[in-house]
Amino acid sequence: QVQLVESGGGLVQPGGSLRLTCAASGSTASLYNMAWYRQAPEKQRELVASFRIDGDTNYADSVKGRFTISRNKARNRWYLEMNNLQPEDTAVYYCNGRGRSSRDYWGQGTQVTVSS
Repeated sequence: QVQLVESGGGLVQPGGSLRLTCAASGSTASLYNMAWYRQAPEKQRELVASFRIDGDTNYADSVKGRFTISRNKARNRWYLEMNNLQPEDTAVYYCNGRGRSSRDYWGQGTQVTVSS
């Protein structure tokens, strides 16, 4: 069993930056993929970035060059550094971890609002 808690969301102006944190507890050693998703109003949840334990990373085209996913293995945390934020980045952001048998674990979500 894995529990995930996001933090770091908030209100930021276009061009600003935020760093989201996902704090994991429980059987975190079983996780082989860590990710961030987001869901904007009236849109489906989409994958933003993922990090595999072998170091491979993937990003949505819309965030490439602006967002960076990273992991602190010792602290059982992973992060999403978001730079040059734009209004279209406004969404609820969810951290995700995938463990044995491809079981997904989700955080509760944290709101990111980008507005002038």
